[in-house]
Amino acid sequence: MSERDLLTLHPELEERLVAAELAVDDVLRVVRMAIDEDLDGGVDVTSTATVPADHRSVLELVTRQAGCIAGVPVAELAFLLVSDGRVHCRAPVDDGARVAAGTTVLVAEGPTRDLLTAERTALNLLGHLSGIATHTARWVDAMAGTSTRIRDTRKTVPGLRRLEKYAVRCGGGVNHRMSLSDAALVKDNHVVAAGGVREAFAAVRSRWPGLPVEVEVDRLDQLVEVLDAGADLVLLDNFDVAMTREAVALTAGRSRLESSGGLTLESARDYADTGVDFLAIGALTHSSPTLDIGGDLRDAPCDEGDR
Repeated sequence: MSERDLLTLHPELEERLVAAELAVDDVLRVVRMAIDEDLDGGVDVTSTATVPADHRSVLELVTRQAGCIAGVPVAELAFLLVSDGRVHCRAPVDDGARVAAGTTVLVAEGPTRDLLTAERTALNLLGHLSGIATHTARWVDAMAGTSTRIRDTRKTVPGLRRLEKYAVRCGGGVNHRMSLSDAALVKDNHVVAAGGVREAFAAVRSRWPGLPVEVEVDRLDQLVEVLDAGADLVLLDNFDVAMTREAVALTAGRSRLESSGGLTLESARDYADTGVDFLAIGALTHSSPTLDIGGDLRDAPCDEGDR
């Protein structure tokens, strides 16, 4: 049975992936790649040797620390693919939930070999994505009461961008562009190549008139140039709080403003209080620690006929 056919037999899982705005084929590719990497063309030799083929268990994925959860349906998909549908999962917790240590976020029941073979793949993905969601939630909390939003960047692990950006959304953040083609971001090297900020902006606007264009500036005089040119969004690169406040006043609502560079959780509120629209935090995806989640195995309850 193909993986797509297998997922069709579990419509509730596919519906959750779609509701999360995740491309199902993309998630299948990532999970399959992770499983194939673990098996490397062979089998789980330890589980095959130590566990009888007919042995059944329940595996609970439990948080070892508090955090924000992301990737439960992705972890569930790992169990589904490894077992060819023999493992059945139940998710007591939805993605985006903030949980305490000791919370069970996924319960998988089925052949013990399949549970153990899929366990690390499921935990790797769930822990990584939940770590990003947890880190994002800390930044979002620091912005509470302001209109400033936390945004990610393209500093993602190759192949995991859509899932990592999904995790940012689970934590309460918002996504910047997904790729180089869905929005333009004119940075300093583009400015050098084009001969100036205004020239770079005009070149993009001329070639792609309907595309959102963000322009990076590192001086207030450049900000005036791009505002006069009509930029949709301006990235204030390494502006301190005082310069950011001045930039907000100078812009006076003509464009949205995004702060980037040198931002910390300790300084985040000061930047938000200037009235800037976004804080761009590359660390959400390139430096978030994994949320500690473990697997607790126990024997599956026996059916009456087995007694």
